[in-house]
Amino acid sequence: MSPFLKYAFRKTRWYLLTLVVGVFLNFYLPRLVPGDPISALVSQMAGGGGFSSQSAQEMYRTFMQEFGLDQPVWRQFIDYVSLLLRGSMGTSFSQYPRPVLDILRNALPWSIALQLPAMLTGWILGNALGAIAAYRKGVFDRVLFPISLFFNAIPHYALGIVVLYVFAVILGWFPVGGGYRTGLYPALNVSFVISVIRHYILPFSTIVLVTIGGQAIGMREMSIYELNEDYVNYARSLGIKEKFIIRYVFKNAILPQITGLALTLGLVVGGSLVTEIVFNYPGIGTYLFSAIRQSDYPLIQGCTLLIVLGVLMANFIMDLTYGLIDPRVKTAQTEEVEG
Repeated sequence: MSPFLKYAFRKTRWYLLTLVVGVFLNFYLPRLVPGDPISALVSQMAGGGGFSSQSAQEMYRTFMQEFGLDQPVWRQFIDYVSLLLRGSMGTSFSQYPRPVLDILRNALPWSIALQLPAMLTGWILGNALGAIAAYRKGVFDRVLFPISLFFNAIPHYALGIVVLYVFAVILGWFPVGGGYRTGLYPALNVSFVISVIRHYILPFSTIVLVTIGGQAIGMREMSIYELNEDYVNYARSLGIKEKFIIRYVFKNAILPQITGLALTLGLVVGGSLVTEIVFNYPGIGTYLFSAIRQSDYPLIQGCTLLIVLGVLMANFIMDLTYGLIDPRVKTAQTEEVEG
């Protein structure tokens, strides 16, 4: 077996173990939230007063049996894993009888279309600006560095609220929330596309600005470190052209940032998904927030499992990429095989 295959196999085992732990926590943690979700569901359905108290109690028992909440927790976990293995995530409490997969199927494209382009745009621009600031120094660096610190330090939700208040409430340039204008039906026509773009700009810009701040700071620090290394001074003393030196310097500096790109996805829960909530964007974040408020266990589990799978997959791909492009990792792989 080649060194890289052994490296990939070892990484796969660790990620599978992490996934098993994630599935367990994904099931158990929502049940620590106080409250009885079935009582809330029955109260909502009986809110019109059309059910007697006896009927409400019968509904309660029926729903408890249907969702398996009358079983011990260990039994509920086995049923949950069995559903996952059959390709199902159960039925939502708050949107009964709608399947969780149906909800996620509608929400996931909105989240991917918002977060993936925003994170990649912020990552590319942030690293480019950080590298330029480290190399050019001077006024450019003195201006970029404090601005990057500001955007890196401000939480997603805080920047989102400010942006929403200024550009949507005060200036009225953009809508105050949602994914498209109320009254429109999703379709490939000019009115719908324009409406989606107008609702898209503010949450997209919020995520990009915060991402640029963190990436610019990281790339600037790594580039300054590499530019001060002995091999750079030695290469210059040999008369090697500056463009070749800079290319090698930034290639070394970008390696930690590639890992950081995968780790950035881990901030989805605390950052980008919260941005969706601020703008009431119809993605995973908004549905997760609604599910937590209503103790909707299946929907919480579905949203968080999707996030866990996405983060693990992104980090796994980045680990494999790192093993291919980083000479130090390649050397370690070879030494392990020879040892």
